[in-house]
Amino acid sequence: MAEKMMNNKHIILKHYVEGYPKESDMEFKNKGSNVVILKNLYLSCDPYMRNRMSKLEGSYIQSFTPGYPITGYGVSKVLKSGDSNFQEGDLVWGMTGWEEYSIVTATQSGLFKIHDKNVPLFYYTGILDNYYFAGMPGMTAYVVGSAGTKEKVDLLKNKFGFDEAFNYKEEKDLVAALKREAVRIVLEEERLCGKLTSHFGTESGSVKGVLKTFFNSNPNVGGKMLDAVLVNMKLCGRIAVCEMISQYNLEKTEGVHNLFCLITKRIRMEGFLVSDHYHLYPKYLEMIIPQIKGGNVVYVLDIAEGFENAPNALVGLFYGCNVGKQVVMVSRE
Repeated sequence: MAEKMMNNKHIILKHYVEGYPKESDMEFKNKGSNVVILKNLYLSCDPYMRNRMSKLEGSYIQSFTPGYPITGYGVSKVLKSGDSNFQEGDLVWGMTGWEEYSIVTATQSGLFKIHDKNVPLFYYTGILDNYYFAGMPGMTAYVVGSAGTKEKVDLLKNKFGFDEAFNYKEEKDLVAALKREAVRIVLEEERLCGKLTSHFGTESGSVKGVLKTFFNSNPNVGGKMLDAVLVNMKLCGRIAVCEMISQYNLEKTEGVHNLFCLITKRIRMEGFLVSDHYHLYPKYLEMIIPQIKGGNVVYVLDIAEGFENAPNALVGLFYGCNVGKQVVMVSRE
């Protein structure tokens, strides 16, 4: 089937001009275009955007260009389309400009059509977009979390169901804090099972390693937290890395001193990008949407209303101002 094209009239400059310009220096064109015109409804605030505010070399993603709109994931409504895969009125999510209206190509923006509209649209800026699905931790595991305020620690334990959590800003020794919280889980697990295992070496409850898996994606990841985690990992543990947020705003990044643990404990530490997992997105939707509709997934958003509040919302990520996934509502449609 022939690709649907949208007419786009424009005037081009035929060549550089010397002296007074003439009409013949310009030319009228009526050219077909496969662009999609979007009205942006919700914008996602994500930590990786901080990196794009610096001049990047050898990165998987391009820097933002000063003088042009920054870009990020968002939910939009199609106003007009020259792409046969999208029709006027379609709701989509993908990479879009931080602006009220965007002109994009579906291929460059990675647009996904939203088929299930029985969940809140702004969920497609987080739990239902592919930035989130590649980073979603397992749903059947004992979990220790950390946060920067008492409010957020309570949220982790009492709303999200974390087994243990602590405020990393109040801890002088992160190694000890991680061990303390993880040991509580191990003790409770073994109490319920009616047995003690070889995790414990002495009567004081010393532990050789308590963390089997660490997901490196919270406001204090990288640096000191990663160092503390390495010491507390079990043999053959795994560390998945998708962010290093604590390092993004430093002029000189912190070093990691306990990397030798990767050898002695045979730990596997691996970074990943969401683009590596696009092919799994349909399968993820099949799994997660019934869980959301069934009330089995707890999801919290922090929605900033008004396009003019977008800069404040993004900056707030790096000061721990948001409680939940940070979203900017540009328009209600």
